[in-house]
Amino acid sequence: MKPLLNVLFGVGRRKTLEEMAVQIQKGDGQLQNEVIDQYKPFIAKTVSSVCKRYIHETDDEFSIGLIAFNEAIEKYTKEKGSSLLSFAELIIKRRVIDYIRKEVRVRSWHFDLKEDMEDEGAQSKIEADLSIHAYHKSIEQELRQQEIIQFHEVLQKFGMSLSEIVEQSPKHYDARINAIEVAQYIVNQDEVCEQLFKKKQIPIRQIERHVKVSRKTIERNRKYIIAMAIVLTGDYIYLKDYLKGVLNH
Repeated sequence: MKPLLNVLFGVGRRKTLEEMAVQIQKGDGQLQNEVIDQYKPFIAKTVSSVCKRYIHETDDEFSIGLIAFNEAIEKYTKEKGSSLLSFAELIIKRRVIDYIRKEVRVRSWHFDLKEDMEDEGAQSKIEADLSIHAYHKSIEQELRQQEIIQFHEVLQKFGMSLSEIVEQSPKHYDARINAIEVAQYIVNQDEVCEQLFKKKQIPIRQIERHVKVSRKTIERNRKYIIAMAIVLTGDYIYLKDYLKGVLNH
């Protein structure tokens, strides 16, 4: 318990969860176990919100949440933009949903193996499938909303808002494509990307020599480009799907 106690009660400034994650990523296995143990209530609460019932530590779903929380610690970087807990919450919910879907498919497969199924049984299966589908839609809707909230929080760190990005997004398809391609260049260049997240500004002089977009266009679409770079570097499954749709249009 010593490392965690030093963090919580030791002399000097208390380390944040994000700082402890960096230490864990460097190989501090003892601290990793202590942090995971400390955040078990958070894991259980997050898993319970997906399952719509109280989750015990002996439940399979809790084990999935535990693994997902550990995954979030190991994958977290400052470039994710949001807090580690927000990032972990998304990862936990996605992994639990994947697990539930897998279990539903397995149960459905076993159900289909029964021959000469009575009409009443068939109707029950249809009703169950519709209920499961509605449940998945409601959970995915919740995850989309959480992604947008998380995205908005990161935008605020850049002095921007979601409504501002929507209002200032390029109106023409070609202009959106050009802006997204500039954002892709930024995230593919470690030095440029680091500068963006550190200074909260686009290093236009560095970029304009390597893209087919004029300086004037970059400046005009600066906020939209930053927003797209945030999406590309973050753990935004649904927003990235939207980008793929734009690029494949």
